[in-house]
Amino acid sequence: MTQETTNADGAFEAPETIQRMLLTTWALLYSLTPEQRHQCEFPLDDPGRVDWDFIPKPDRQGVPLSQLDSHQRTLVHSLLAAGLSTQGYSQALQIMSMENMLREIEQPVFGVAAGDIRSSDGYFLSFYGRPGFEDTWGWRFLGHHLSLSYTIVEQRYLTATPCNMGAQPASAGLLRPLAPEEDEGFALLNSLNATQRDSTIIHTVAPADYATRQVPRIGRVEYPDSVDLGIPWYRITEEDREALKFVKDEPKGICGTDLSSAQGDSLLELVGTYLYRAPAELAAKQIARVEREGLANLYFCWAGETEPGKPHYYRIQGSHILIEFDNAIDSGNHAHSIWRDYRNDLGHDLLADHYERERLTGHHLTTRLRSSVPD
Repeated sequence: MTQETTNADGAFEAPETIQRMLLTTWALLYSLTPEQRHQCEFPLDDPGRVDWDFIPKPDRQGVPLSQLDSHQRTLVHSLLAAGLSTQGYSQALQIMSMENMLREIEQPVFGVAAGDIRSSDGYFLSFYGRPGFEDTWGWRFLGHHLSLSYTIVEQRYLTATPCNMGAQPASAGLLRPLAPEEDEGFALLNSLNATQRDSTIIHTVAPADYATRQVPRIGRVEYPDSVDLGIPWYRITEEDREALKFVKDEPKGICGTDLSSAQGDSLLELVGTYLYRAPAELAAKQIARVEREGLANLYFCWAGETEPGKPHYYRIQGSHILIEFDNAIDSGNHAHSIWRDYRNDLGHDLLADHYERERLTGHHLTTRLRSSVPD
């Protein structure tokens, strides 16, 4: 398989976005001290690159916002804006701000320690590989409920998955980061007739978290955990796990072709809400791929309660993409949402093809330094 085969429809080509990321990355790296660069620079094959889990961790990889000065923080935000649409960037800002709300909510339990546990500065930036022209590298921005991973191959191909956004609480005052994802999901569910709902609702209990959890690459079958990490009071049974399991080749729920024309448009709009978190150059090609494959290759399923304020979950399964939305904890006030790609989360297939071609022909950045016929 070659990169041209993997990217035959051009879905991962985003040279303008990549250039903006690269130039902003250079400016940011040049602004860092040697110690800060040591904290955030890793080889592309570093095992930590595939750990995109968004829970708070004491050994998080990367340089935290808390250790950056004002200019450096501005550059970090410029890089985030390069990796997201206006919609996506505004959601990311809300998610980070929600940590301040969570600190105040948890202050009676954690006391002054809540300020260290819940902080909008607790987000970490990491770079993998060598950010350079025609090179292959990646970067990640990661913290509580926000996990953004980017892989750049030869300054031509870009992957932006897994793209995870969550919120705890899901709603607080004027902040509601995942309102579009939740409201559009309910709107689609509520548009279904009784027969369609019977096909769509796969179980009466919602999982505590994603069915696919935080695995680096989605397997053929994935089961949700019985409990979400650190939240033991919401637990599902083995029977629940079986009903909620993900099977790549056997999508659950209603097929897009069993929806009315308006409902089909709503399903595509919901998919677009996730894909258009990415910059327009990449998102438009990704949604075009979904539309070319058609509604026959798109399935929508629901689990849990069917009204807001109670535990609920939905999943959208396509030929290449997987979307999951879960809002089960705290009576439907602790939401997780993710867009994934079966073959190219963290650039899997694109990187494999790149390395195979490099093995056969050499990389341009290397061959340009070698004599064709040494004298």
